[in-house]
Amino acid sequence: MNIELIHTEADYQAALRRIRALWEAEPHTPQADELEIWSMLVNKYEEEHFPIEEPDPIEYLKIRMEELGLSQEDLVPYMGNKGNVSKVLNRKRSLSLQMIRNLHRGLNLSLEALIAEPIQAG
Repeated sequence: MNIELIHTEADYQAALRRIRALWEAEPHTPQADELEIWSMLVNKYEEEHFPIEEPDPIEYLKIRMEELGLSQEDLVPYMGNKGNVSKVLNRKRSLSLQMIRNLHRGLNLSLEALIAEPIQAG
């Protein structure tokens, strides 16, 4: 087992090939241990070189509304009134701290996604 840190794209591709070769390793074997080490190294490289942006809170809210089958009217109890809901969804108003708390508690929406920096309306 010759494991080295991943520094380059070539190292990364080689590590992915090795992971594919070890994918069917039986648990509690040296091959399974090697697979786990390579996976951790690849994960670290990907976090550093391919970071995932936090979602925009308004897009997140719209996606969750669709997934949960909610209408704008369903958000009124969490956001105060229809005008607030409309303004927020149309990026005319930011989510308030109280709205964020209500959406998180009432609909179990992600705090991290709700407090992310919104994309400004163009």
